Amino acid sequence: MPSRATTDARVAEIRAFNRFYTDRIGVLRGGLHGSRHPLPEARVLFELGRQEVTEVAELRHRLELDAGHLSRLLARMEEQGLVLRERSPQDGRRQRLRLTATGGYERLRLDQASAQQWSGLLDPISDGDQRRLLDAMATVREVLGGPQPNCSVELRGPLAGELGWIVARHGTLYADEYGWGEGFEALVAQVVARFASECDPDRERAWIAAVDGRAAGCVLCVRRDDDTAALRLLLVEPWARGLGLGDRLIDACTDFARGAGYRMLALWTNHPLVEARRLYERRGFVLVSETPHDDWGVELVGQELALEL
Repeated sequence: MPSRATTDARVAEIRAFNRFYTDRIGVLRGGLHGSRHPLPEARVLFELGRQEVTEVAELRHRLELDAGHLSRLLARMEEQGLVLRERSPQDGRRQRLRLTATGGYERLRLDQASAQQWSGLLDPISDGDQRRLLDAMATVREVLGGPQPNCSVELRGPLAGELGWIVARHGTLYADEYGWGEGFEALVAQVVARFASECDPDRERAWIAAVDGRAAGCVLCVRRDDDTAALRLLLVEPWARGLGLGDRLIDACTDFARGAGYRMLALWTNHPLVEARRLYERRGFVLVSETPHDDWGVELVGQELALEL
């Protein structure tokens, strides 16, 4: 856990960023995107425009607003002719909401103004910096809320720079979670460098698990000898765990090794990686040997597992 001083400094940085961001997009300058609607009204217009009819309880859940606050907000919007409240025909105790024609028009204007504002902000920024900005925004969402439930997931080969990403993320993640030292990152770099320079595409392959196009996991299948392939460098980002990426990466490696004519798929892991070992064992991998070591500044037990193909 970080120290109190470290936490206080980080809180100050977050608060400073919030002030910068709200000023940059003009949240405090009257209506949102140059409209007459403050942020709460704009959010209600957006949410109600997602479907023809919305129950008040559902809207309150989406916006996480106090019932009294939402009721007063809806009353003001009714007076402006933006929304219509009605009793649910299924349950007279429940209220439903829909946008009026005026409300629908105002929502469309807000959408167009928002797109224009963001286009204006992005236009002077280079393509590379735009991608950095989007990656940073995705990181904020992932760290604070996890991956979105409707995210797209795919397995693909590494794009330019992603072999380096494999090395960097292994070094950072295992140092943070297990305290493994620079020797581990050096080992990963050696594996990746050999793969990059000597890969036989018929018998070796690498996969990146991408979530909404962003690298979130990886694994390599490399040749150990004519009959044995090795599964190397399985990793899933913490923010992407729970999406089944580990299962998909292991299965892709296993299917490829079998199709490439190997008779055995082996791997080397270490005893703290309990969750990964469970994934292997569910697929029939068995423990072959265990060897204590302290190669990365931590007392560990290396474990060799194998699967007959």
